[in-house]
Amino acid sequence: MEEFGQFTTFETIALWAILGSAVVGLIYGLMLRKEILGKDPGTEKMQQVAGQIQEGAAAYLNRQFRTIAGLVVILFIALTLTGLTAGGEEISGWALGLGRGISFLLGCFASGLTGFIGMNLAVRGNVRCANAARTSVSGALAVAFRSGAVAGMFTVAMGLVGATIIFMIYKQFATEVLLGFGFGGSLLALFMRVGGGIYTKAADVGADLVGKVEAGIPEDDPRNAAVIADNVGDNVGDCAGMAADIFESYEVTLVASMILALAHAETNPELARVWIIFPLIVRAIGVITSIIGTAIVKLRNEEEHPMQPITRGFVWSAVLSAIGFFFVAQYYAHDLKLFLATLAGLALAIGIYKLTEYYTSNQYEPVQEIAEASQTGAATNLLTGFGVGLEGSVWALMVICLAIGFSIFVFGAEGPIGILYGVSLVGLGMLTTTGVVISMDTYGPVADNAQGICEMADVPEAMPVVEVLDAVGNTTKAATKGLAIASAVIAAIALFGSYLSKVAAAEAGVGAGEAVSAAALTQYSIPLDDPKVFIGLLVGGAMPFLFSSMTIRAVGRAAFYIINEVRRQFREIPGLMEGTAMPESAKVVDICTTSAIKELVAPGLLAVLAPIVVGAWLGWLGLGGFLAGIIVSGQLMAVMLCDSGGAWDNAKKVIEDGAYGGKGSDAHAAAVTGDTVGDPFKDTAGPALNPLIKVMNLVGLLVVPIVVRSAGSLAMILTGLVLVVIIAIALVVSKRKGEAQIEVQRRVGDDEAA
Repeated sequence: MEEFGQFTTFETIALWAILGSAVVGLIYGLMLRKEILGKDPGTEKMQQVAGQIQEGAAAYLNRQFRTIAGLVVILFIALTLTGLTAGGEEISGWALGLGRGISFLLGCFASGLTGFIGMNLAVRGNVRCANAARTSVSGALAVAFRSGAVAGMFTVAMGLVGATIIFMIYKQFATEVLLGFGFGGSLLALFMRVGGGIYTKAADVGADLVGKVEAGIPEDDPRNAAVIADNVGDNVGDCAGMAADIFESYEVTLVASMILALAHAETNPELARVWIIFPLIVRAIGVITSIIGTAIVKLRNEEEHPMQPITRGFVWSAVLSAIGFFFVAQYYAHDLKLFLATLAGLALAIGIYKLTEYYTSNQYEPVQEIAEASQTGAATNLLTGFGVGLEGSVWALMVICLAIGFSIFVFGAEGPIGILYGVSLVGLGMLTTTGVVISMDTYGPVADNAQGICEMADVPEAMPVVEVLDAVGNTTKAATKGLAIASAVIAAIALFGSYLSKVAAAEAGVGAGEAVSAAALTQYSIPLDDPKVFIGLLVGGAMPFLFSSMTIRAVGRAAFYIINEVRRQFREIPGLMEGTAMPESAKVVDICTTSAIKELVAPGLLAVLAPIVVGAWLGWLGLGGFLAGIIVSGQLMAVMLCDSGGAWDNAKKVIEDGAYGGKGSDAHAAAVTGDTVGDPFKDTAGPALNPLIKVMNLVGLLVVPIVVRSAGSLAMILTGLVLVVIIAIALVVSKRKGEAQIEVQRRVGDDEAA
């Protein structure tokens, strides 16, 4: 029988080709970047507005990275130490621990760099898109979509480079090291999602409520001090956050598939090796088809709707990927089950895309129903929108269950491990079009910023074009959020199977790279009638509610200060409403930045420490229940928040387009209220649940060997107590006012006294 680490000639060539495809993806991304930056940035006024957005976005991300640097160092040390107990006969604990710690740093770096590059080009592509819109729809679409494609290519390529190199170096020990890589990506994604989401929605809520409702001025009116912060937020929230989010989904799913494949290393090393290399080839195919898909996105003529070429690029990328999967499964793996699982993933991606589009696009009944309900006030608008989100979450869950059921049908003869491996392939198949998906998502903020720049820089000739592009962007952003949520759930389910593998290995005292056989794993399960499991299930199910409460209330606190600051400027700056004076936009940017940075620490600590507390007090059974609980409630809540928020947003746009009295009507005021409630739903709390689900599952995977050996001991009980105190302190500190907020509060008090 072959040794696991003995690659065939084809596999050696394939691994180098996989690495080469990732490099090609990075080169293509750099070429697109050069192309976009070579475009005309427009008038001096347009460049001035864009410069303010660039400056604010860069300042925020720099402060964010500095804030979390200390936690990253602490976790690097902790991960290195956890690796010491995972060593075996063939590799020392020090080598494995250091590899895991370094890969964690690389995962943080890759995730952060992916998000930064996406945001960095988006804030430069926006003004070039606005300028192109002065003369051509096709030119503006090309700039906006290709700006997003840079982030898309770095997302699919950066992770593939890291994962391939780690596998080539560590071989059967790669899963232990890749856990660190995936955790690094997940942690950075969580911080970027939470911080960026708080920033963008606090500014958006403040700009809308004071500007549209109270002052009666347009959305991106330059007199509104919150408009620059709103445009900055679109980039740090959507661009940076989504790129990091999808990056970590890809890594986590890959890690899960490798851990599950390793279960066959003892009885069938050749099968284990094939099942590990196949996902890497799938990802390489995704890089190539993403390049083709993004290149296809071009208008055939100026009359074609921009959504049509975007859909073409997505569909062609999926079709070409399916063809590639078939050939690899048939002629390398000699097992069409692998093709069917990845094909199911592509079908899941399309299904989730269309389902999210149905519940959030203004072309369909749910959004039109919300717009109609706005005629009777904000209450009926909110009730209808909330109902839409609740319904959408159920059908999204059913579609995911259908994909998992298909995996059971295809891999049923392989047992539980084979079925869960099939689920991981569904996730990888779903994420194959990541390059195009990220392009679609980042396109939205670029188009939105382009509209804002045209409004603030007074470029009326471009407004009809950018308004159309922005409307399409709302749909693509909502659809890609649905895909991100589904990918998070699939990744977490695959990780859940890996969790039992780690439990079995710890119970058997097996070292790294010496996985327990698939047959032995069937002895381990998580029975619901065990009180510890049920407690864990309830606590895990509660985590998305607590987490969402923290993020939504953070937006509310920040928005309170922003609203009062914008009101103050309208009152106190002479000539502001007349357009003869400029607002103090930097003050609002400072409030947003301070609030977001301060508020992101507590949710991050909750995500990392809560699984450790549960494991320390309830053992591996309770921790398993905890992880299952967060997957179920996290998916339902994330879709509900994103669907309802997206539907409220587009219902407002239906009215702004002239329905039910149009802008300035009572229905419009009600719809704006619904939109401002939906903003933190769809762009803060909902998307942030994706990395939360994966971070908690990865932490559970990392600590379970220690939990198996030491849960219930005095040391573990005390450790859990200390961690609970840390979480509580972080929650209290997060609610304290920052200096910028105190200053606003003082001004409000002075005004009331006067």
